[in-house]
Amino acid sequence: MRLWNNRSAYLRWTQLTEWPMVFVALGFLGVYAYVVIGDLRETQVSWPFWVMNAIWVLFAVDYVVSLILVPHTRRWFLTHLHELAIVLLPALRPLRLLRLATALAVLQRSAGAALRGKVILYVAFTSMLLVVMASLAMLDAEQNAPGANITTFSEALWWSTGTITTVGYGDFYPITGLGRSIAVVLMVCGLGLLGTVTATLASWFVERVEETASSAQQDQT
Repeated sequence: MRLWNNRSAYLRWTQLTEWPMVFVALGFLGVYAYVVIGDLRETQVSWPFWVMNAIWVLFAVDYVVSLILVPHTRRWFLTHLHELAIVLLPALRPLRLLRLATALAVLQRSAGAALRGKVILYVAFTSMLLVVMASLAMLDAEQNAPGANITTFSEALWWSTGTITTVGYGDFYPITGLGRSIAVVLMVCGLGLLGTVTATLASWFVERVEETASSAQQDQT
């Protein structure tokens, strides 16, 4: 009975906070972009850092409440390690962008059993969001590192576009440990998105072939 009560409470909490947390995460993306592209310091302007810290507190509260309410704590904990990293490592600002995975998860649920066109739209939106996130995170990690060659947003955007499409020209590359970790994540995401597009196109071709074969059989009869 208690397990069911916890499940009901967790579902209510998720339904109540899901979309607000999506918009909060997008708000963080905007403020974060303002700070990173401007290469700002807290001594120069303080309000963006106050906003980002307040959003981090919201992330932490959402994580703790979810951990308390979820029925299967261990399974939820293991599948939400990125949220734990956001809470425990606030100094690594690029990690907070992982909270945007919430937005992608919401879109994925709406597109999961949808028409092929909606799946393609979801993949396109996901790709653009990943490129922007990776560009900002890479610029934040690299722009002030000695010997870095990714020092502007346009360079970071060029690098992330080449990486997610698996082209990888090699003219720009990360030199810091955090930057290389971001690169690995983007490479894996790029392969996954490429596989999704390939599977969708293959499904479309198979469907066309089956329709042609069915039409030919009907003509013969």
